[in-house]
Amino acid sequence: MTPSSWHDFHAAEPVFADTVRKRFQQYKHHVLATVRKDGSPRVTGLEVEFRLDHLWLGMMPNSRKAVDLLRDPRFALQANPGPDATMADGDVRISGRAVKVTDPGVRARFAEEVTPPEPFLLFSAEPDEVVRTAMDGDDLVVQVWRPGHPLRTLRRAADDSPVREM
Repeated sequence: MTPSSWHDFHAAEPVFADTVRKRFQQYKHHVLATVRKDGSPRVTGLEVEFRLDHLWLGMMPNSRKAVDLLRDPRFALQANPGPDATMADGDVRISGRAVKVTDPGVRARFAEEVTPPEPFLLFSAEPDEVVRTAMDGDDLVVQVWRPGHPLRTLRRAADDSPVREM
């Protein structure tokens, strides 16, 4: 799969990217999945930042999620589903690779804007799939973006009818 930055995603699908960003910005805490050393999944809480044309994942240097990402950069990130079962703004997920940021200038600009607790590790997320699932009346609507491909929109009715691509 071709690596992609948040900037690339936003350039390819600006409306969808803004919808995803706004959904993540509704709540402070989200769920990050990483890969443990033995290959099993680890799920943990995380705050994310959308700044400087990037999706940033910041964390304490020796946290389990940081150790996981340094060893295996694959991740999945799910937006906080909200306070109740309605999921009124849909379910949003991003998966991809987390790239450790070592450039002192980039880290300084991030720290200037966010003021993270020190010390911190900073990763830039390279999305390889972004998915939004929401209800539209009785239909389930799934939007899927992957680098190098147009946004796909699939609709599934509550009955046994086939999935329709819009």
